[in-house]
Amino acid sequence: MDRRRFLALSLAGGAALTGCRAASFTDPTSSAATTSAAAAPTTAAPTTTAAPTTSAPPTPTAPQLVKVPIPPGKLTGLPGEGSLLAWTVDDGDDTAVVRDYTQFAKDSGTRLTYFLNGSKPAWTDNAALLRPLVTSGQIQLGNHTWSHADLTSLSRAGIQDELQRNHDFVLSTYGVDMRPYYRPPYGYRNATTDAAAAEIGYTCPVLWYGSLSDSGLLTPQQVVDFADQWFLPQHIVIGHLNYTPVTTVFPQLTQIIASRGLTTVTLDDVFLEPTG
Repeated sequence: MDRRRFLALSLAGGAALTGCRAASFTDPTSSAATTSAAAAPTTAAPTTTAAPTTSAPPTPTAPQLVKVPIPPGKLTGLPGEGSLLAWTVDDGDDTAVVRDYTQFAKDSGTRLTYFLNGSKPAWTDNAALLRPLVTSGQIQLGNHTWSHADLTSLSRAGIQDELQRNHDFVLSTYGVDMRPYYRPPYGYRNATTDAAAAEIGYTCPVLWYGSLSDSGLLTPQQVVDFADQWFLPQHIVIGHLNYTPVTTVFPQLTQIIASRGLTTVTLDDVFLEPTG
């Protein structure tokens, strides 16, 4: 835990380096090569043919957790000891990636938090597929600004316009209120951005404790390697809805989660809804 706490502090200090479309980060030790075992050949056809069976997708239910208050300041990880993983994904540059991520969640029961930019067509194009998962709470939506603007470069009114426009779009399209969670693009925030956001109800800036580093184009194996590094208990991990490789390795990512006994959660699964 001493090592993880050190990593958390280091990561929080350099959050902007691995966030949405910040400077590209590629692990130089990651290998793009994968090995595969040849399937054993079959030597005889079966004497009877069983009727094909189709298994219904799992019916996801929220984990039964004792919710805790949202801590003050920025959120970089989940509190306490446990086996929870908050897998969060940002942006939505590619309509097909948003569709495939959402279909994966629907088929597997994985719980996700999307921090979206409403200006991207993907969020209108995939509304019919995504809306039932949002309504059920399996996928939570969080505010990532309307156009992925650097909030630290804007006036107070500009900050609030970016957040409010995105808020209004999601409320009208999906029927949910994303407050109090917002993720500042690139992880760029300061006292001014936090105060302006809080004035319109976005009181909790959400950063991360580990990244799939896929805001830029990686190989599928690199995505798996970063998941292996960061899919750990009580982590908030950031990924992106921008490039195809991640959608080709969902089985490997879910295997990492299963092998470590982790449970995916949304932020709403963990934290009490603020009052007042």
